[in-house]
Amino acid sequence: MPPRLSALDASFLYLEQATTPMHVGGVAVFKRGPGGLDYESLVQLVEQRISLVPRYRQKVRYVPGNLARPVWIDDPDFDVAYHVRRSALPRPGTDAQLCDLVARLMSRPLDHTRPLWEMYLVEGLEDERVAVVTKTHQAMVDGISAIDLSQVILDVSAQARPGVEEVWMPRPEPSDARLVAEAIGEAVSRPGVIVDNVRAATGDAVATATKVAGMATKLFTMARAATRPAPGTPLNVDISTQRRYAIARSDLEAYRTVRAAHGCAVNDVVLSVVAGALRSWLLSRGEPVTSGSSVRAMVPLSVRGDADVPSSAGGLGNRVSSFLVDLPVGEPSPLVRLHHVTHAMREHTSTGQNVGADTLVRIGGFAPPTLHALGARAASGISKRIFNLVVTNVPGPQFPLYAAGARMLEMFPVVPLAKGQALAIGLTSYDGGVYYGFNGDRDAMPDVEVLAGMVDEALDELVAASPQARKH
Repeated sequence: MPPRLSALDASFLYLEQATTPMHVGGVAVFKRGPGGLDYESLVQLVEQRISLVPRYRQKVRYVPGNLARPVWIDDPDFDVAYHVRRSALPRPGTDAQLCDLVARLMSRPLDHTRPLWEMYLVEGLEDERVAVVTKTHQAMVDGISAIDLSQVILDVSAQARPGVEEVWMPRPEPSDARLVAEAIGEAVSRPGVIVDNVRAATGDAVATATKVAGMATKLFTMARAATRPAPGTPLNVDISTQRRYAIARSDLEAYRTVRAAHGCAVNDVVLSVVAGALRSWLLSRGEPVTSGSSVRAMVPLSVRGDADVPSSAGGLGNRVSSFLVDLPVGEPSPLVRLHHVTHAMREHTSTGQNVGADTLVRIGGFAPPTLHALGARAASGISKRIFNLVVTNVPGPQFPLYAAGARMLEMFPVVPLAKGQALAIGLTSYDGGVYYGFNGDRDAMPDVEVLAGMVDEALDELVAASPQARKH
């Protein structure tokens, strides 16, 4: 029998709406170089590595009458050229044009009759660059049986590792009668499963949310702040089907010097920079900002599971915990903001279970895309009334990676929006840089690029206020 989706995986299908497509994305920018990355070489690379992520050749098959959760089946008509697509910007393509294209691609839902992922090679970027934009449904990536395709197509040198020679033969698709028989067999041992699944699949949002919340309670550790409603901000509105996207890039060394000056974590510095940027953005909008104003961020962090080091196969498990952090946007002093954030995060991470960058880079492949997907899954399973936005920060390797011989220069995450939330922020550190992706609702966040532009200002302000940091 084909593997059945877990209750959590199925919930991402059931809860998906036109305004909240549940896919996570990424934008990797490469230096093309002579004979470098082009469409044909990208397709060939995916064909060579896709056997490492077999879920990417499977599609969702629903059980008649929704008697049980859907199953994963091999797609007998799988066509890699459908999923790996080609696009281009008018030369010389700018970052702003790339962000506009990413926003349009991310606004479109994935086709549920096919494997739930897409990849785009975007040509025409200035300075001989190309971009690879990925979209993967949250139901696909659980960190155990399935990781993100982006995690396996990158190499540590321009000389690609040998591909896997494989003749793939899809398994026969089960009949409706067999799916129903299996569902009835499960119902005999678990009588309530059919009622639960029918209610969820037919749009009983209350029942589905309750089931998801129950699972989330087991999977994710929430802060005590969850007992209080989130502060009122312009970030929490009814959202549309369209998106805006903006990016920011900064130097990792600046974060490290601030960390060394104040004895905190790099993630504390990141959240303080986000708080400073949000403060400037709110003031630029004329929003009321008082000394007590805050914005509550849901911050997924990687934590240890049963073993300190993830498996060599690259499985990450569900080792992601969610912490609620009130970002002190009303505080004018960058150092006081940093101290507030550091104190709050130390309360959450006092167990010592958080996983540092050194552990993550020992995972096979490039882990950040998978971890951003797990962070998005964590956010989707928690009530949106208790936080204002999601901030996912995943450390990556501090050495260059390559795809088909082309060097990856930058990697910007695209974290999906939750219902009623107009902004999500993802960032990845890689090869000496810190790369932010701001995914916003098109109507509610017409100035998302203004917010992105305030990252450098907030970081500079924090460095200037740190005498020890200024010496570096």
